[in-house]
Amino acid sequence: MTGTQEWQALDARHHLHPFTNHGELAQKGSRIIVKGEGCYLIDSEGRRIIDGMAGLWCVNLGYSEHRLVEAATRQMAVLPYYNTFFQCATPPAIELAAAIAEVTPAGLDRIFFTNSGSEANDTAIKLVWFYWNLMGQPEKKIMISREFGYHGVTLAAASLSGQWPMHPQHDLPLARFTHVGAPYWYGQGGELSPEAFALQAAGELEAKILALGPERVGAFIGEPIQGSGGVIIPPPGYWAEIQRICRKYDVLLIADEVICGFGRTGRWFGSDTFAIQPDLMTMAKGLSSGYQPIAALAIGPRVGEALVGSGQEWFHGYTYSGHPVAAAVALATIRVLRDDRLIERANGPISRYFADALASLADHPLVGETRSCGLIGAVELVEDQAARRHFAPARKVGLMCRDHCIEQGLVMRAIRDIMVLSPPLIITEAEIDEIVTKARAAFDLTLRDLG
Repeated sequence: MTGTQEWQALDARHHLHPFTNHGELAQKGSRIIVKGEGCYLIDSEGRRIIDGMAGLWCVNLGYSEHRLVEAATRQMAVLPYYNTFFQCATPPAIELAAAIAEVTPAGLDRIFFTNSGSEANDTAIKLVWFYWNLMGQPEKKIMISREFGYHGVTLAAASLSGQWPMHPQHDLPLARFTHVGAPYWYGQGGELSPEAFALQAAGELEAKILALGPERVGAFIGEPIQGSGGVIIPPPGYWAEIQRICRKYDVLLIADEVICGFGRTGRWFGSDTFAIQPDLMTMAKGLSSGYQPIAALAIGPRVGEALVGSGQEWFHGYTYSGHPVAAAVALATIRVLRDDRLIERANGPISRYFADALASLADHPLVGETRSCGLIGAVELVEDQAARRHFAPARKVGLMCRDHCIEQGLVMRAIRDIMVLSPPLIITEAEIDEIVTKARAAFDLTLRDLG
């Protein structure tokens, strides 16, 4: 057998994948990725594939950033691990916390480290509940999130997530979790203008708070742009109204920046892009450009001062919170983003080129809308452009198109029938052209298969 076949056999026998029908995968065989170079992946058959998704929205610096490799190597030689329990800290964790505090929105200057976005959001939930206990309001515990939201896969984070297929297998959501609609104008806005729909969508939060009782609602969480929900970019006015409602009813506001953070939207955080002033902010993915598993929760003054001033031990933490190697790599990532001015780049000509390139696909018979912000974008595949009507879910048009993208040498993710992109921030104009050319070819093949 070839190396590919051996790996596929071992993979099918022993390795369980996330979000996978394992019977189907065993029949098909997994794609074995063996190398990364810049914006490209190389599989075990030697095929070169342009990665339009930066891994899972995370490899912002591409796959060949030697400064991150060197940072990990230096730290592993000096101190490969120590924990942050027992009143101990390591220089990388301390310096990274300070570096994050320099770039977060004003006041979000206390940092707690976790290993994934799921853990960061779990931590946020626990901190919200602890905060309201400290405030003498133990009933103020309900968490509100949104349809199509994605906040992770732990029991609590999956309960926050508004992606309904995640729930039935695990008897979720748990108590204290509820959802409102998303600001998805293209799919749900009907005849309303985007601005009018923004107020309607935000108004669902106010209606939900009033129905539950403001004295029972602890926090609202939302991604500035709902990435895994289909790159849902909120219409103008949405976030301003959400913040007004949270302040009116004394509901804590959590920004989930796991996808949007560290330059994806053309600013350090999506909260900067949409003028959000959260009480808590979670982050992961781009924090280390995916080179090491690390995530964080940034805590604003209201909650942070209550925690620090409580006089109580906080019974929470992880073995690898602030892992020194992961922290060193994340610190190097922030330095590269600054030194190479990549965030400014993602807010400049390259983002406009990306938007225009996606817009060039609008003449295709399958395309209903293209949209982008910074270097995150989406293309809606529809059956009827004028009516903004999608295909029946059973036809699995998005998955069909995704497979054709791979055949063309492009990673472009399908979310329902929305084809989404989140390329590395280092991407060039020529590479954007390659993505769009390959995407168009995949759309043509999908149209052919649909008859």
